[in-house]
Amino acid sequence: MNGDFLALLPKPPAPQFGPNASAVQPLQATTVFAFHCAEGVIIAGDHRATAGNIVFSDKTEKILELDSHSLMAIAGVPATAFEMARTLQTSFEFYRRSQLQSMSLPAKIRALSSLLRNNLAGTIQGFGVVAPIFAGVETNEPGAKPQIYFYDPLGAQFEATNFAGSGSGSGSIKSVLSFLERWGQPKPVEMSLAQATVLANRLLMTAAEFDTATGGVHPDRKQFATIKLVAQPGIHSISDAEQEEFWKESTK
Repeated sequence: MNGDFLALLPKPPAPQFGPNASAVQPLQATTVFAFHCAEGVIIAGDHRATAGNIVFSDKTEKILELDSHSLMAIAGVPATAFEMARTLQTSFEFYRRSQLQSMSLPAKIRALSSLLRNNLAGTIQGFGVVAPIFAGVETNEPGAKPQIYFYDPLGAQFEATNFAGSGSGSGSIKSVLSFLERWGQPKPVEMSLAQATVLANRLLMTAAEFDTATGGVHPDRKQFATIKLVAQPGIHSISDAEQEEFWKESTK
């Protein structure tokens, strides 16, 4: 449901070339997803950004830290998403400094929803569509578990029980995660950090087989996904060196 909203919205006109060119194809960032593992929530994304049928970049970072305990994964137009992330980062930090405590998780969730609603004009016209995933943990409640929320581009928010995905390659990823949740041994929610990290890379490699807008993940070339863990202690970025070590262990 969440990743399919992008396909339902109006598409911008195809790019024109030559002296009479008048349309500019906006960049699109895909694919991102999140799922629960034994140590918290894994949130991951590939590195590809496209403009129509053109691969613009294979080094795009789509997992944005909003504060020490919340993340936003972007699918859609990066320029709009990056501006939303900067606004949220400033808002969360201002609240923390002025109130001497972190903003509550429900307030953070609503803040992102409000920004998406305020982007209605860009969404309807098709040049500013963003369908993000949010992952965070309530810092004001000791022992609280991290949560995953996904949004439609108009601001509606939905809590994901076990996993969520957004972007053009998310359909394949959600299908695999659904299968593993039912019949996997172990299930994703039971996986260690190492197992979950390897799974995240494999999911993106699988999505890339069927979606040209997903790419930039090649463990054999030491090119790994952007992967972060959200847990009660905070956010941990899984470095390429860690991912390489986990990958080698999984192939022994």
